[in-house]
Amino acid sequence: MPRILVTGMSGAGKSTLLKELERRGRRTVDTDYGGWVRADGGWDELRMEELLATHRDVVVSGAVENQGRFYDRFDHVVLLSAPVEVLIDRVARRSNNPYGRTSEQQAEIRRYAAEVEPLLRAGASLELDGRRRVEELADAVDHLT
Repeated sequence: MPRILVTGMSGAGKSTLLKELERRGRRTVDTDYGGWVRADGGWDELRMEELLATHRDVVVSGAVENQGRFYDRFDHVVLLSAPVEVLIDRVARRSNNPYGRTSEQQAEIRRYAAEVEPLLRAGASLELDGRRRVEELADAVDHLT
């Protein structure tokens, strides 16, 4: 499997998709966890460089300001998208991440969906509808070469 970045707004389904890909035996890194994101909101660039230099078969998930610096090292950049109301509903109900429960955070998600998602879309090689069943999304990612 090639190096793949799965990106998208909070609530799009990135972590759920990574869990399914991991269940299928894929090497995955969810950069929301494990110290991948620095205090300034960007990836730890040295750590990401090392990961991509040493693993040819990895699926990375995240949405950070400096991810574009790494696009040339990924074979595919997959944008998971969903309507903003779906994103808000998902983040309000999830139990593994507290982000998105407050009205301020939900307003931020709305703003990011309007301002940031178009930038992610411009850099993506493939866009998938995050409302699809996770098995279908994982199949689509599995078929990337």
